[in-house]
Amino acid sequence: MSKSSTTFKEAVENASRKTQSVIDDMRSSDLQVSLKRDFRETYDFYVSDEERAKLAEMGSFKKSVFSAYYMMRSLFLKLSPARRLVVVMAAFVAWGGLSDDGGQSFIGFLILFFVLGLELKDKTEARDELEEGRAVQLAIMPASNPDISGWELWIHNTPANDVGGDLVDHLELDENQLTLTLGDVAGKGLPAALLAAKLQATMRAIAPDEADLSVRAEKLNRIIRRDGVSNKFVSLINLDIVARSGVVNFVNAGHHPPILVRDGGTEELDRGDPAIGLSPDTQFKTHQVEMKENDLLIVYSDGVTEARNEIGRFYSDERFEELVEHTHGMSADSLGKRILTSVEEFVRSARQSDDLSLIILRKLPS
Repeated sequence: MSKSSTTFKEAVENASRKTQSVIDDMRSSDLQVSLKRDFRETYDFYVSDEERAKLAEMGSFKKSVFSAYYMMRSLFLKLSPARRLVVVMAAFVAWGGLSDDGGQSFIGFLILFFVLGLELKDKTEARDELEEGRAVQLAIMPASNPDISGWELWIHNTPANDVGGDLVDHLELDENQLTLTLGDVAGKGLPAALLAAKLQATMRAIAPDEADLSVRAEKLNRIIRRDGVSNKFVSLINLDIVARSGVVNFVNAGHHPPILVRDGGTEELDRGDPAIGLSPDTQFKTHQVEMKENDLLIVYSDGVTEARNEIGRFYSDERFEELVEHTHGMSADSLGKRILTSVEEFVRSARQSDDLSLIILRKLPS
C-alpha cells in the first residue's frame, strides 16, 4: 500500500473516531442536565432581579420572548463600546443581505464571529491568569494535615471558582503549640482570594508574637480594616491547641459556631463577636472548651450548609447537624470525608455555589 493511501486511511479513521465521540457526547445522559444547568446559569447572569419579577407576571409565550430580549440586551450592554458598534454594523450588513444572494449576510455573520473571537480571547487570557493565581494560592496553603501529639487533625478547602475566598491555615507556634485558622471572606473570586492571601500573611506575622488570642484578633482586625476594601469583611475562627492537652482556646469573629461532638450528642459553641473588618474598635473574647477522649470539634464555612442542589435548595444547618450527631469516636479523616460525600450527593450535578472549608479536631485517647 502506498504512503498516500495509508495517510488517507489514517485520516478517515481519525475523522470517524472524532465523529463517534461527538455522537457519544450527544447520547450522553449528562448532556440534557449540562445544557439545562448552562442555560440556568446564563439566565441568572444576564437577567436582573427586577426583570425576573416582571417575567414572573407574564404568560408563558410572552415570558419566553421577553426572557430572550432581556438576555440579548444584557449581553449587548456588557460588550465594550467599540464592539457594540461592530455588532450593530454586522446586524445591518446581515439584514441587508437577506434580499440578495446571501453574500452580504455571510459577511455580517463573519463580523459577528470576529466579535465572538475577541470575547473568547479575553476570557481565555483571564482564565490563564486565574489558573496561575490558583497555583500561587495552592502553594501558600498548607500541603498536609498538621501533626501534634495528642490530637488528630484534618483540614480541607475546595474553592467554588478558580481561586477561592476561604482561608484554611495552620502554624506551629512552638514544638508543643499549634494555631489553626479558618476564614471566609465576603464574596467570591479574585477580590476575595486577594484579601484571603493578605489575611493569611497578616495572621502568620502576628500569631508567633502574640499569645493572647483576643489581642491577636484585635490587631488583625485593625490591619484588615486599615488596609482592606471598605465593603469587604471576613468571618474567622482562630484556635490554639497544646500537645497532649484537651483544652482548645478560640476566638470567633462573626463565623458559624463550631460544633462539638461529645459522647452524648452535639453542642454548638459560642457564636462570638463581629466579623473582622467591620469596625476598627471591635474587641474580641477568647473562649475555651475542654475536650475529652474521642471528642470531635468541627469548624466549617457556609460552603457546607449553604451548598445548593439543582433546584436551588440549601443543604441546611439541620441536615448538617443530623449528619454529625452520632459521630463520636469517628476519626477526623473519616468524618471529613463523610461530610464531603454527603454534600456531593446532595448537590449532584449543580455547580458548587460557594467555597467549602473544614477543620476537624479529634482528641486522641491518652
